[in-house]
Amino acid sequence: MDSSSLSPYILLFYALSQIPTWHYLVAFLIISITFLYKFLEVHFFEDVFFKSQGTPITYNPSSPFCNAILSSCKILHSRFVATTWISSPHFQTAFLQFCGRSPVFSYRRHLFRTSDGGTIALDWLMNADVSGGAFGINGASLPMNNAISQDETTPIVVVVPGLASSSTSNYLKNLAFNLAKHGWNVVVSNHRGLGGVSITSDCFYNAGWTEDLRAVANYLHDKYPKAPLFAIGTSIGANILVKYLGEDGEGTPFAGAVAVCNPWDLLIGDRFICRRLLQRIYDKALTIGLQGYAQLHEPLYTRLANWEGIKTARCLRDYDNYATCHVGKFETVDTYYRHCSSAAYVGNVSVPLLCISALDDPVCTREAIPWDECRANPNIVLATPQHGGHLAFFEGLTASSSWWIRAVDEFLGVLRSSPYIHVQKKQTSGQHSALDSSIDQYPHLHVAEDGIVTAASGEEKRNGIEDIKNLQMLSEEKTTEMLSNAEQEKHVTEAKSDFMSETCRTSGIAKNIQGVESPDITSPLRRFLNQISQQNSISIWLLAFIAIRTSWPLVGSITKFIFRKRSRKIMPAA
Repeated sequence: MDSSSLSPYILLFYALSQIPTWHYLVAFLIISITFLYKFLEVHFFEDVFFKSQGTPITYNPSSPFCNAILSSCKILHSRFVATTWISSPHFQTAFLQFCGRSPVFSYRRHLFRTSDGGTIALDWLMNADVSGGAFGINGASLPMNNAISQDETTPIVVVVPGLASSSTSNYLKNLAFNLAKHGWNVVVSNHRGLGGVSITSDCFYNAGWTEDLRAVANYLHDKYPKAPLFAIGTSIGANILVKYLGEDGEGTPFAGAVAVCNPWDLLIGDRFICRRLLQRIYDKALTIGLQGYAQLHEPLYTRLANWEGIKTARCLRDYDNYATCHVGKFETVDTYYRHCSSAAYVGNVSVPLLCISALDDPVCTREAIPWDECRANPNIVLATPQHGGHLAFFEGLTASSSWWIRAVDEFLGVLRSSPYIHVQKKQTSGQHSALDSSIDQYPHLHVAEDGIVTAASGEEKRNGIEDIKNLQMLSEEKTTEMLSNAEQEKHVTEAKSDFMSETCRTSGIAKNIQGVESPDITSPLRRFLNQISQQNSISIWLLAFIAIRTSWPLVGSITKFIFRKRSRKIMPAA
């Protein structure tokens, strides 16, 4: 059969069938690898071929604290290079949860009772225990009694864990061990109901619950007054820490603090974590962790919250709707997120604070970072590495170390020996900021001129709320001013009328205008036209010239047409 009579599609199919099968397999493999490389946000080639200069740092350039501390923090300025075989934020985060290694030791436990009857497990790791080898291979713990004397001057670091994390988490054990090895006494303040401790009151922790941290900080400061007190918060713990520092301001006993992978704005984070497929996987994983936490305290949740809703929750928002809002007495989930977001408190932080947030964090989005507020506050240093994942930052060929732990250790070491550590001042009344109602009726959004809607900065939020609160007072002042102006205008009008009447009487025409003593209602219009003509006389004459100049050909044509038509009528008559 002649090939010219065949359909082009049949010829194309025949040509494709002549290509070897392994060529198709190679092409499919290349396409699949390219897709996964982009989908999983792998940055291997970027690390190899496009080396950055270092970690971007945002701070107030006029701050003596920032300039002095940053000049001594070499690790903080260095470029973070992820472990080659996990050079992806998702690989880094997964490795932290499933494959991360931690040193073998046991904490000293102290059960701290709060004023409302709650119980907090304080797990200690002493510098003397690590340096003196007090812990054996089996990790047998030592008794807590008399472990630290009240005259101890070794600085204490309070660690606030993340969501559903406890002192036994791998990353917290690595952090505690490294800090204790470098001369710190570390205490992990577990959240209520975590660390193997039961809930002993009707109060649970949440993303903005700062009362427990405040109670622990005051207790440690009173018991060990000679030991400088520092704090480290991770993930949700970082949000709690920054919110607490903003609430207490100068009244906090902490001499310095660090916030790692802070979600900053929970409302933005809620929108982010359900945006893409991978984020929804993290959302589901965190929800399962919280459901496991609720399962440990089922009797209380059954009595205080919607237990059936908790069991069937498919995302964090569902869990917060059925559990957190009921226990915390929040009207809506968005109300809870707005109340508990730490971004609104950044401007009030009065303690030297280091914030570390990876720009590729798959859980806490970069969109929520309050860049301007951190830059404006002279007490804050914001480090934003390009990569690192969520609380991971694994580096080295074997992923045996974490960049953020080394950076935190260096920062606190420089800060403790500097004159910039914070000294607690007497707390003034009304320093704890809170909204009058738990329903926030003013969404923290900013609408740009081009119509783009973005999250408002902390300063915009505060200014917006203050403007709304003062709206009634401003309206009353404006109303009083308008009434005053109207009264003055009335007096002026009456005076003018009297003057005109008197003038008319003297000239003999008072009788003619006696009936129009009331103000002329057209006078405002005349004043407006006079003002326009005075201010824009040149523009008016220019417009008139343009109008005449552009219409002249048309007028000439019409005139010529009329003249020619009339001349034709006149000519026959002649």
